[in-house]
Amino acid sequence: MIDAATVTRIAKLARIKLGPGEAEPLVGELNGILTWIEQLGEVDTTGVEPMAAVIPNTLRWRDDVVTDGGVVAKVLANAPASEAGFFAVPKVIE
Repeated sequence: MIDAATVTRIAKLARIKLGPGEAEPLVGELNGILTWIEQLGEVDTTGVEPMAAVIPNTLRWRDDVVTDGGVVAKVLANAPASEAGFFAVPKVIE
């Protein structure tokens, strides 16, 4: 079970600032979540195949062809600055 000291340590690791008295209410919530997870472990999953989605789905295949290209001028028209066909950005590393 989780206590207030553990909640404070988890908050510190997650870089979450907890004020005085904020850790104690979270103790009950986190213990409730862990109890629920333990209940899930009791479910018999013998014979259940692992799945990535709850519905069967398949990918629709298409030819890998370029459908839009040669529009460098249109793309660079949106850029605040361009140079030699590329976006020009300010130097950020000295």
